[in-house]
Amino acid sequence: MFSFVNIFRIVALLEGVSYILLLFIATPIKYLANDPQYVKLLGMPHGLLFVAYIAIAFLIKNDFKWTTKEFGIVLLASLIPFGTFYIDKKYLRPAR
Repeated sequence: MFSFVNIFRIVALLEGVSYILLLFIATPIKYLANDPQYVKLLGMPHGLLFVAYIAIAFLIKNDFKWTTKEFGIVLLASLIPFGTFYIDKKYLRPAR
Protein backbone atom coordinates (compact mmCIF):
# COMPACT_ATOMS: atom_id res chain seq x y z
CA MET A 1 0.00 0.00 0.00
CA PHE A 2 1.35 3.39 -0.96
CA SER A 3 1.25 6.10 1.63
CA PHE A 4 2.55 9.65 1.44
CA VAL A 5 5.59 8.52 3.43
CA ASN A 6 6.47 5.83 0.88
CA ILE A 7 5.87 8.22 -1.99
CA PHE A 8 7.99 10.85 -0.23
CA ARG A 9 10.84 8.36 0.20
CA ILE A 10 10.73 7.50 -3.51
CA VAL A 11 10.56 11.17 -4.55
CA ALA A 12 13.41 12.02 -2.16
CA LEU A 13 15.58 9.28 -3.67
CA LEU A 14 14.83 10.32 -7.24
CA GLU A 15 15.27 14.02 -6.44
CA GLY A 16 18.63 13.31 -4.83
CA VAL A 17 19.85 11.21 -7.74
CA SER A 18 18.66 13.73 -10.32
CA TYR A 19 20.36 16.56 -8.42
CA ILE A 20 23.66 14.69 -8.25
CA LEU A 21 23.50 13.83 -11.95
CA LEU A 22 22.64 17.40 -12.84
CA LEU A 23 25.29 18.94 -10.62
CA PHE A 24 28.22 16.56 -11.12
CA ILE A 25 27.64 15.16 -14.62
CA ALA A 26 25.43 17.40 -16.75
CA THR A 27 26.76 20.80 -15.65
CA PRO A 28 30.45 19.95 -16.13
CA ILE A 29 29.64 18.51 -19.57
CA LYS A 30 27.76 21.71 -20.40
CA TYR A 31 30.68 23.97 -19.54
CA LEU A 32 33.68 21.77 -20.34
CA ALA A 33 32.40 20.14 -23.52
CA ASN A 34 30.08 22.99 -24.52
CA ASP A 35 27.16 20.54 -24.73
CA PRO A 36 24.00 21.71 -22.91
CA GLN A 37 21.79 18.77 -23.94
CA TYR A 38 22.24 16.87 -20.65
CA VAL A 39 21.25 19.89 -18.57
CA LYS A 40 18.15 20.28 -20.72
CA LEU A 41 17.41 16.57 -20.42
CA LEU A 42 17.78 16.42 -16.61
CA GLY A 43 16.65 19.93 -15.68
CA MET A 44 12.89 19.55 -16.06
CA PRO A 45 12.56 16.16 -14.28
CA HIS A 46 14.73 17.45 -11.45
CA GLY A 47 12.61 20.58 -11.14
CA LEU A 48 9.40 18.56 -10.98
CA LEU A 49 10.88 16.20 -8.39
CA PHE A 50 12.07 19.17 -6.34
CA VAL A 51 8.58 20.69 -6.31
CA ALA A 52 7.06 17.30 -5.45
CA TYR A 53 9.57 16.86 -2.60
CA ILE A 54 8.64 20.22 -1.09
CA ALA A 55 4.88 19.69 -1.54
CA ILE A 56 4.88 16.20 -0.02
CA ALA A 57 7.08 17.40 2.85
CA PHE A 58 4.35 19.90 3.72
CA LEU A 59 1.73 17.12 3.52
CA ILE A 60 3.55 14.73 5.87
CA LYS A 61 4.87 17.37 8.28
CA ASN A 62 2.10 16.77 10.82
CA ASP A 63 2.29 12.97 10.51
CA PHE A 64 5.89 13.05 11.72
CA LYS A 65 5.29 15.86 14.22
CA TRP A 66 8.40 17.63 12.97
CA THR A 67 9.41 20.73 14.86
CA THR A 68 10.03 23.91 12.90
CA LYS A 69 13.76 23.21 13.05
CA GLU A 70 13.38 19.62 11.83
CA PHE A 71 11.05 20.71 9.04
CA GLY A 72 13.55 23.39 8.04
CA ILE A 73 16.26 20.73 7.87
CA VAL A 74 14.03 18.55 5.68
CA LEU A 75 13.45 21.47 3.31
CA LEU A 76 17.08 22.61 3.35
CA ALA A 77 18.26 19.09 2.51
CA SER A 78 16.69 19.39 -0.92
CA LEU A 79 19.21 22.13 -1.74
CA ILE A 80 22.31 20.22 -0.59
CA PRO A 81 23.81 17.39 -2.64
CA PHE A 82 23.16 14.06 -0.91
CA GLY A 83 20.85 15.87 1.54
CA THR A 84 17.75 13.87 0.67
CA PHE A 85 19.61 10.65 1.43
CA TYR A 86 20.41 11.99 4.89
CA ILE A 87 16.74 12.84 5.45
CA ASP A 88 15.70 9.34 4.45
CA LYS A 89 18.13 7.77 6.87
CA LYS A 90 17.64 10.18 9.78
CA TYR A 91 13.94 11.07 9.65
CA LEU A 92 12.08 8.59 7.46
CA ARG A 93 13.53 5.13 8.04
CA PRO A 94 13.05 5.07 11.82
CA ALA A 95 9.33 5.59 11.20
CA ARG A 96 9.05 2.28 9.38
